[in-house]
Amino acid sequence: MMMYRKLFLFGYTFFILCTFSITLKAQQQDDDIAEAFAQLSEKIRPDHPRVFINEGMLRDLQAKSVGVNREHFDAMKNRIDNIINRDIVFNDLSITDGTRSKDHEYGYIASDAALIYLITGDLKYFNYTKKVLIKLNEYYAARNEQNLNIHWRAYTRISALAAFDWIYAGLTERERREIGRPLLEAIDKMVFLHGRKSAPRENRGDYKSGFYGNPVLAWYAGLVFDKTGINDPMASTLLKQGFEDHWRLLRYRKQVAGDDGGAATAVMEYNIQAYPWAEFNFFHSVKSATGVDISQRWTSPLDLLYYTVWNWLPKKHHVGYGDVDHIANQLPLLHMYAHLTQMRHFYGKNHPNIIPLLLWVGAKVKQYPSDVFPFARYLVDYTLDEKNVPPVSEELTGLPSAMHFENMGQIFMRSGSGPNDTYASFSAGGILTQHRHYDNNNFVIYRNGFRALDSGTRPEPGQHLTHYYCRTVAHNCITIRMPGEEFPEYWGGPASSETPLPIPNDGGQRELLGSKVVGYSQNKQYVYIASDATKSYHQDKAQTILRQFVFIQPDIFVVFDKVVSKSADYPKTWLLHTASEPVFVKDNEFYETSQGGTLFCRTVFPAEAQATKIGGPGKQFWSDGRNWPLPLLTPDDWNYRPNSPERYKNLTTKPLLGQWRVEVSPKNPNLKDRFLHIIQVGDDKLKSMVTSKAVEKDHKKGVAFDYAGKSYEILFNDDDTVGGHIRISKGGNTLRNEAFTSQVEPQESIFKIR
Repeated sequence: MMMYRKLFLFGYTFFILCTFSITLKAQQQDDDIAEAFAQLSEKIRPDHPRVFINEGMLRDLQAKSVGVNREHFDAMKNRIDNIINRDIVFNDLSITDGTRSKDHEYGYIASDAALIYLITGDLKYFNYTKKVLIKLNEYYAARNEQNLNIHWRAYTRISALAAFDWIYAGLTERERREIGRPLLEAIDKMVFLHGRKSAPRENRGDYKSGFYGNPVLAWYAGLVFDKTGINDPMASTLLKQGFEDHWRLLRYRKQVAGDDGGAATAVMEYNIQAYPWAEFNFFHSVKSATGVDISQRWTSPLDLLYYTVWNWLPKKHHVGYGDVDHIANQLPLLHMYAHLTQMRHFYGKNHPNIIPLLLWVGAKVKQYPSDVFPFARYLVDYTLDEKNVPPVSEELTGLPSAMHFENMGQIFMRSGSGPNDTYASFSAGGILTQHRHYDNNNFVIYRNGFRALDSGTRPEPGQHLTHYYCRTVAHNCITIRMPGEEFPEYWGGPASSETPLPIPNDGGQRELLGSKVVGYSQNKQYVYIASDATKSYHQDKAQTILRQFVFIQPDIFVVFDKVVSKSADYPKTWLLHTASEPVFVKDNEFYETSQGGTLFCRTVFPAEAQATKIGGPGKQFWSDGRNWPLPLLTPDDWNYRPNSPERYKNLTTKPLLGQWRVEVSPKNPNLKDRFLHIIQVGDDKLKSMVTSKAVEKDHKKGVAFDYAGKSYEILFNDDDTVGGHIRISKGGNTLRNEAFTSQVEPQESIFKIR
């Protein structure tokens, strides 16, 4: 009894200490925010303008308007001149989805007119800005009263707040109150929901998201109205809340990037589009209002730059990870030139080692006529010290063969950085769930196009998204089908044209996280990955799901899966998705050719395996005994666009949706199964794959083959342990003869800024 009491007291004490440690850490972080706010808030300049622009910047703005930004300024001025004498009429204040109405864009019109006024001093633009802001106040009030959102993104409202700040000095005290008070009160209601509930399709995302919904407005409203006397308590509350949210955002993005690099989400459709604006806008507004450059303390944009380079595939593709539509897998580069310019502005002088990657990416993108914040290009320094800057080349040098982004849950591999190199990604580990799929241990291979890919797309709404696209069956993973298993929901829902159905039993994973990289190393000969995904599957069906993945440079992959189920009656399946119809050469070997490239795949183990081809009309997205086609969206659907049905009308022209797959299963039921596959990729001239033979020795299973003048023997432990052995020889000489590691090789961003 005494021993149990001691154990209890020890456990209780340990629990209290852990709780105290967590509480203390949170308290320390809150104290850090409070101290930063106290230091910066007392430095806020008393005059206006001060949000993004201050009096000391006006001469530079004027120079840019006739210099580097002359074309943009002339187009902006012509646009305002063409509407300045027109009546301001809002189309329909009752539209429930703000994304369908362009009324919100008057916020941009207000900031354009105000910027022209600051640069030219012409009072007609000053007066027009007032006129627009008065109408916007009516619009914002009406939308709040009807509990309707303005727009999913708050960009135009930030612009409207900036416009008021930019003309503030020229307003009379009465005009400041009459225009400012309703604007402040409307924004306060959007931020804190005073007197109303969250509106349909209203973005309430916090600092862990892209932070471009209504909560982001607190900082800008507080900064505009701070100590103006219009409503100081309200402005003070907004200012403090907005600062705290942004400080947490910066701290969070630094945390999730870790020492490798990354972003607040691993999905490229988000992290290089809207996400960086929250950081850049905060940096600019703090500097203009206080004179303090906080960007040097927070370098998360550089973490994003390094991560973006590793995501970059030939022809501006990316691997298609997470919630992307797989129509073209094109990198969303609309904002990229602006983001690169911002990175260079904030970090180019103090961190010149970023310049080569900035130039490499910059050579592949273009500047668009305008940005989501039309005034953003007037805030940056375009000068660049060209000394010691290397010339831009197609090939990137000095990068490793692979990069493990631990917190992103991704490993990227490549044989080089040219258009004919081989690229691959592997999904495992990580700490982020936002826009992530049930795809632990999934891999994607790119060589002259997508050879092994993620399949499906994201109609919004649509059961294709919730019942197929996000599920394990849509990825290159392992499934174990346990009868009666129920799966968790995913965001989204059925289209109005669909009958709601239960989520299918695809035999897949039920946890977005739950995998762990347990072995990783890279060198110029090969990349080795071992990942345990057991905990991402239902505990009643999976005892072991361990994948070991070897990339033999430049074009060979060996994939070994140990799969142990809780019952031999639970069927196990190995999946590989392709862009076009696979063709079987033998029962255990098939190939696929499309987009100028070829993939061959051979099953080495199980020796007795059944390979099945699934796809084609009526079976493109097959799961649990039925197809999950793309829905017909109608005006009753929340994200309906008139061209939505046309987008997916002819599926055969959308190969990256992945309408074919091969399933490999053991012919006989077992508790324990081993899958070993060898995959070779190349261009469309590749007509056959390397000859290989199965190897079983020393309690290991593996494969031996000759390739590119070298002999390879790759073995994997056939017991419950991770690891194996690789031997590479050439002309009788041994190049490598070593065990696979059971450790995870540490890596970090080449910028090493922490």
